[in-house]
Amino acid sequence: MAERFAYFGISSNLIMYLTGPLGESTAAAAANVNVWIGTVSFLPLLWGFLADSFLGRFRTILISSSLYILGLGLLSFSAMIPSHCDQDQSQRVSCSSQLQVTLFFCSLYLVAIGQGGYTPCIKVFGADQFDGNDLKEAKDKSSFFNWLMFGNCISILTTRLVSTYIQENLSWSLGFGIPSVFMAALKNRRQPNLDIANYSNETGLLLAHQSSKQFRFLHRSSDSLEITSVRKYITVLRLVPIWITCLVFAIVFAQSPTFFTKQGATMDRSISSGLLVPAATLQSISSLSMVVFIPIYDRLLVPIARSLTQKPSGITMLQRIDTGIFLSILAMVVAALVETKRLQTAHDDVTILMSVWWLVPQYVIYGVSNVFTMVGLQEFFYDQVPSELRSVGMALNLSIYGTGNFVSSFMISVIDKVTNQAGQTSWFNNDLSQAHLDYFYWLLACLSFIGFASYLWFAKSYVYNRPNTF
Repeated sequence: MAERFAYFGISSNLIMYLTGPLGESTAAAAANVNVWIGTVSFLPLLWGFLADSFLGRFRTILISSSLYILGLGLLSFSAMIPSHCDQDQSQRVSCSSQLQVTLFFCSLYLVAIGQGGYTPCIKVFGADQFDGNDLKEAKDKSSFFNWLMFGNCISILTTRLVSTYIQENLSWSLGFGIPSVFMAALKNRRQPNLDIANYSNETGLLLAHQSSKQFRFLHRSSDSLEITSVRKYITVLRLVPIWITCLVFAIVFAQSPTFFTKQGATMDRSISSGLLVPAATLQSISSLSMVVFIPIYDRLLVPIARSLTQKPSGITMLQRIDTGIFLSILAMVVAALVETKRLQTAHDDVTILMSVWWLVPQYVIYGVSNVFTMVGLQEFFYDQVPSELRSVGMALNLSIYGTGNFVSSFMISVIDKVTNQAGQTSWFNNDLSQAHLDYFYWLLACLSFIGFASYLWFAKSYVYNRPNTF
């Protein structure tokens, strides 16, 4: 929860900082946000390998969280560097010095490095406490992922309400600093007596006896070990079709901290006289919908489904994932319709701003889809890999979002360049009243439908590694 408070205290409002104090264009800022989030989601692959093969999960958590906190502190410091001019930020003129920009992006990517090691290991570290072969603990493990997401959403909701308001109304430095203090204050520095997740069975055995070259040689040259290792990596390769077909969901996932936020910034956000809701705070609606829906899903829908299917988790993990993907398509359709309505309102009378509450449905559907797909993917990539490779499995799950963000960044850059030629208006024009985000949302809805159909094709033929628990 502390880490989620820190991470979303940065990512939720990052596009507003880039287009505000740093003076970037909307398209460039959205692409930069997507690249950074993509990097955050890809680095777990490297950290997962290090954790499972050399460091162990607890040491990985300790090292990566230290880097994380250092990056957060430097990020807050970079925002304290004074600007060298007083230009109106609406003019898109950067008043930041080269030192500030350099320090900001170095700090931002140091946070990415730390977060890349922390996130996959902390989830596996908790889930490893449950025995998937025990019926009761299999039920508890499924609930663990639900309540892990519930706790994360509580923290995300809090930081979106607190940090974003402080950043836009008081101080960006203070808004970045509070998450770093929160993360540092709750960091666990105590080594547990028994680290169940510290070493994999085979790799950990090698490392524990690495001073004995003879033992290591005999262990590595074992034919049975080689055959077992090949089978384990084949098991991981079987997940690739699911990984690929979930990419479009990740592209949709990338729009909330970027264009959804910029979309809200152009609308009437006043809720009372003198009180203006920060655009990034609107993301709290998706977090709140998840907080409300997770207990309903875990305590009401799962028991009902369990009585019908006799499965510990009620429905299979793949069924849970495809439900969320379908809802993400619906979220994009609703977003496109609302954006079309907003543009029509702006064209009819530029003095009238459409109410920001029109965005509520797309945020709610988006949040509920996350409960199904995000949690389902976490459990799927944890459960369907060998126990010795679970950090790598969780990293593969996160890399879906990394790839989705990179693809989103690439799409935005290409579309912006193509639609900005020959005097045309870019889909991502800085003046969103002249832009066409609705076209982009319709494009994502179509791509999501294709991805959904492909997912159903592969999911239908997938055979679970441990069918007795699902």
